[in-house]
Amino acid sequence: MEKSLQLEIVTPDKVVLSEAVDYVGAPGFEGEFGILPNHIPFLAALRIGVLHYKAAGKTREVFVSGGFAEISDNKVSILAESAERAEDIDVERARKAKERAEARIAQEREKIDYARAQAALQRALQRISASRK
Repeated sequence: MEKSLQLEIVTPDKVVLSEAVDYVGAPGFEGEFGILPNHIPFLAALRIGVLHYKAAGKTREVFVSGGFAEISDNKVSILAESAERAEDIDVERARKAKERAEARIAQEREKIDYARAQAALQRALQRISASRK
């Protein structure tokens, strides 16, 4: 019986992470879900949020901006629109993105794409949250 999973997080630009891990928790559209070794095959859509995983007794986090998770044969493949490890997040850049999104939302709703502004705000808040842990 396997005791670890291979976690791979990929964006259109690069491989963000490829590591043997003990556990993965991911932000699914239907709620957060967890994966342990020998999990059944599974496919899920991801929402904007923080993916966390355990490796060598430590919990680490990665911000993901939507995408999909595929679990099969003790491998967790995350195909994300964008992803950043917590330690790689530029907190000042995330704060500025948050401020821009809040300013856009405060404008008259008819003049902006409200859904896009809300999504940008959610991404910024999740990145800031992930960088603090």
